[in-house]
Parts: sequence; C-alpha cells; structure tokens
Amino acid sequence: MTLQTHILLIEDDPALRIMLRGILELQNFIVSEAESSSEGLATLRADASISVIILDLGLPPHAHDITEGIATLKAILEDILPVKVIVLTGQDQEAAALEAIREGAFDFLAKPATADTILRAVRRAQLFLQKERELGAQGITRIAINAQISEGLKGVRTDAEERLVRQILKETGFNVNQSAKRLGIKRENIYYFLKKFSIERDA
Repeated sequence: MTLQTHILLIEDDPALRIMLRGILELQNFIVSEAESSSEGLATLRADASISVIILDLGLPPHAHDITEGIATLKAILEDILPVKVIVLTGQDQEAAALEAIREGAFDFLAKPATADTILRAVRRAQLFLQKERELGAQGITRIAINAQISEGLKGVRTDAEERLVRQILKETGFNVNQSAKRLGIKRENIYYFLKKFSIERDA
C-alpha cells in the first residue's frame, strides 16, 4: 500500500491557498495550510509526515519581496528534514529563482502557475524523495552544500563534513554509537564534531 503524500502549503493569500488545496486534494494528496512563516515552521516541525512544501516567497511582513520566503526556506533546510521545497512567487522571477535555487529549493514556479505545472512539480518531488529513500536503505546519504569557489576546497570540506554529521545524528535520533558506526569513525570523533560544530541535541 502506497502512503499518501502530505503537502504543506505556506501561502498568505487565502484565495490562492484554497485553489492550491483543491488542485492537490483532487489528486488525493493530504494537504495542510499555513499563512505565515512561523505557522508553517511550527506545522512542519510538529508533523513528520509532511514530505513536500509549496512555499510562497512573498510572505508577511515582507509580502512584496522575497526576504521572508527565503528566510523560511533556509530555516526548513537547516533542520535537515526529509522534505522537498517547491517555491512559488510573483516577484522578480529571475532574481527569486536564482536565490531560491542557491538556498536549496527543489523547484521554482512563477505565479500564476497552472494546475498541470503544480502537479508535475509535486510528482517530481515525490520521485526524488522515493529515490533518496531507496539510497538511504542502501546506506547512502545525500547531502547538499553551498560554497563559494573562491573559498577553496577547505571550506567545502568543512561544510560537507558538518552537514553529514548533523544529518546522520538526526537520522539516528542523536545516538552517538549508531552515528559513529554509520560514519565509520570512533565514538570519540563524534564528540569532537559535536564540539567543533557546536551541535546540541535539540539542533
């Protein structure tokens, strides 16, 4: 039996939320809604079944630019949650797309997006999530990093190292022994990384 995909809509326009919800529920998706960044993040952190997020970049208190939407995207990805974020915006599309992709968005849709466009993006996200889970079952963990080439390889290695340690700790429920085993290192090395990257249990 295939589990239904649970989608979170973070959109401050109630009419658009209703339209998006209708499109998605007609395809048997489970849909939750939020009208602000804080509400969306609280909903996401409280419900582990959410796997796809449709995020409006123009959220209050900065509804006329992408500031709040990008901050929300960063907060979602910093939690290292197994979700795909599809951003939706009516702002300066080229600049918004570049910034959203730089910060790790899975896909970018410009308003007004057709029902077919939205559904294709959601189904791509579903497929990627499924394949990442299959890789995870094989012991392969995918991480994403952003780096300035000018900073050289050292900065890239450090960023990748931190994201990998954080992700493995999250996947093991912060179990130091299991994390060390998965990473192929000694338990003492995990404590070194905890200190090096200021990682706490609630992080």
